[in-house]
Amino acid sequence: MKNRKVVDIHCHIYPDKIAAKAVESVGRFYNIEMSGEGSVKNLLKIQDEAHINYSLVHSVALKAENVTGINNFIAEQAALHPSLIGFATMHHDFPTMEQEIERAISLDLKGFKLHPDSQGVYVDDERLMRFYEMLEGRLPLMLHCGDYRWDYSHPRRIQQVLQAFPKLTVNAAHFGGWSLFDLAVEYLESENCFLDVSSASVYLGARRTTELIRIYGVKRILFGSDYPMWNPREELERFMLNDLTEQERELVLWRNAESYLGCELP
Repeated sequence: MKNRKVVDIHCHIYPDKIAAKAVESVGRFYNIEMSGEGSVKNLLKIQDEAHINYSLVHSVALKAENVTGINNFIAEQAALHPSLIGFATMHHDFPTMEQEIERAISLDLKGFKLHPDSQGVYVDDERLMRFYEMLEGRLPLMLHCGDYRWDYSHPRRIQQVLQAFPKLTVNAAHFGGWSLFDLAVEYLESENCFLDVSSASVYLGARRTTELIRIYGVKRILFGSDYPMWNPREELERFMLNDLTEQERELVLWRNAESYLGCELP
């Protein structure tokens, strides 16, 4: 895989002093044993071993007062490490969303990530709809999507967002509906809606993953590992088991990420 270009579109990172606690908390939330440490150092090590060119990194603000600090941290790490692409976070109760969007752009952050399920807010909540309006046509958005345990990010809610903001570029993570993978097919037809395979193919297996890639269309699919939940090297190896042509693999591993981000990656 050394000669193949790869973008891992879905990685979480945390400051060293809280990484272990954060990873433990996420593991409890999903009742799963996490694979990585959650630190920048650990991600960069695995990235190098796996010959992954870029990792898109982000974190989630569980409280409004955490937004600024998290965005500063992500921007700092992306500036220090050229192989990291930083996405900002937002919280539905953050008082100055528009100013933070402008600040994120000035910090060279390339988009925003929301996790409605852990933030405890419906993805089509009016407070977030205001945020999408500010973001539309400016920066891409990544949304955690789907969870059988509740309704915060159900694919039908994502569909309402896409219909309300047709120029908003979205990555509906986890095939548009973690643990609801097949259900999302009914709702997510927008060409501006990309879907990453993170925390999906490990459950679906190669055959169903390949089928879903073809159902959605290969030009809309992004490779992602969901580090530190899973090991990026192992997830890349898993992805290569899918029955795809080399051209299709190049799209998912690299070209589609450029389309989603709206820029060419060197």
